[in-house]
Amino acid sequence: MKMIHATLTPERWFQFSLFEQLANIGMDIERTIYWKKNNNLEYSKNAFERALELLDLTIADPKNKKGTLKEIVRTREALVDHFMYDNEYQSTDEMWQNYFYEFNYAAAIQKGK
Repeated sequence: MKMIHATLTPERWFQFSLFEQLANIGMDIERTIYWKKNNNLEYSKNAFERALELLDLTIADPKNKKGTLKEIVRTREALVDHFMYDNEYQSTDEMWQNYFYEFNYAAAIQKGK
């Protein structure tokens, strides 16, 4: 499978904290929502595929196997439901924006910003 983030290796991704990983995923979710609202479904789909790639790398990260893996996998499931299927979980774009905003905030605090 060809990586969408061509210059990103798993080893490099694994160096980020979980907060940083989820904040980066959140940026692609933000782009997914932005392009969807602006009726550019191709760009929206591409942004969502990038988010899924980063989520899959996060799931594969050994440090995330203890305690947080279940939530990360459920998050992926709910995102796919929201953006690709029938939204059975009834999530909203705003809910996802708020969810990932928290990780941006936590990552900034972690970095001392």
